[in-house]
Amino acid sequence: MRSRVWRGTTAAVLGGLLAAGCGSGDSGDSGEASGAAGKGVAGYPVTVTDCMGAKTTFTDAPKRIVTSNASSLELLLRLGAGDKVIGTGFPPGKGTLPGELDAQAQQVKVLGATVIPKEKLLGSGADLYIDTFASMNMGGGMGDAPTEEEFKAAGIKHTYLKSTACAATSESPVTDLSAVEDDITSLGAVTGTSAKAKELVDGMKETVGAVRKAVGGTPENERPTYFFFDYDAGTKQPMAVCNRQVANAVITLAGARNVFADCDGDYKQVGWEDVIAKNPDWIQLGVRNRGNETANKKAFDEARDWLESNSATKGLKAVKEGRFLRIGSEQTTIAGVTNADTVEEIAKTLYPGKVG
Repeated sequence: MRSRVWRGTTAAVLGGLLAAGCGSGDSGDSGEASGAAGKGVAGYPVTVTDCMGAKTTFTDAPKRIVTSNASSLELLLRLGAGDKVIGTGFPPGKGTLPGELDAQAQQVKVLGATVIPKEKLLGSGADLYIDTFASMNMGGGMGDAPTEEEFKAAGIKHTYLKSTACAATSESPVTDLSAVEDDITSLGAVTGTSAKAKELVDGMKETVGAVRKAVGGTPENERPTYFFFDYDAGTKQPMAVCNRQVANAVITLAGARNVFADCDGDYKQVGWEDVIAKNPDWIQLGVRNRGNETANKKAFDEARDWLESNSATKGLKAVKEGRFLRIGSEQTTIAGVTNADTVEEIAKTLYPGKVG
């Protein structure tokens, strides 16, 4: 699974990174959240926007939510709105979420091992579908996505996790976590969990702020270069994280230089000759969570062994010096609360003694 930003306005229209489907908005009022807050449920109406500014308005909290994948599911669980989730696609594997979150996630009905089939989604009984895949081609083997008219006919409001869905079309590189924070803020407003959302966002800002204070003064040319090795994406041709991907922000905030920060977009297949030309100081072994510590260690070992034995990569500076970071893919490349923790984890390795 690969989740694919700009900051939204936060006054009358909550443009946090939770986006609405272009044709799914309630049009019973002006679409603005201002001026009418006292007319309905406390804290509502709430309006969110999509990447193009189209609006969807909620007059009360959704009661039956379906999530397209584990990223939006995890955010809802962290917000305390997990009891409203009636189904998901791309479910998190057992053991891949921490503690109680994992137990809750395993109780959510799986509507699709990957993309939820169109008929199953439309017939799910959901009143909200949170989508992460706006910029992905949903045709062919991935299944057909419902049209906005079909969502509306089924009574389902269609919104997006903008920090991933809109990333590829962002107008500028992503170098901070404001998009993720806006997602959390918007999700909190929509689900009536704004207080928890603020707590989560404040925690992220505190963590990242401490790192920036410790390493932010390091001149750009003195910051170590960094390559995210997406081992699970295949080794024949490496998949680079580019400057619109949240991993670019994570790497940048940690005081490193993403060696593919000159690539406009979220992901791009490159050649090993491109990696060799960059000759990074550090390599992150980005493997996906297998669900337990033993399996994860085995995957990290395999990724390292491949780099050390492959003729094209064993001469890289980071490989020869053993400069590897064992940090999972999800917390680096998928928008969420743990992005901030990953910033701290990377910085602790790259700047020993300065962070922590």
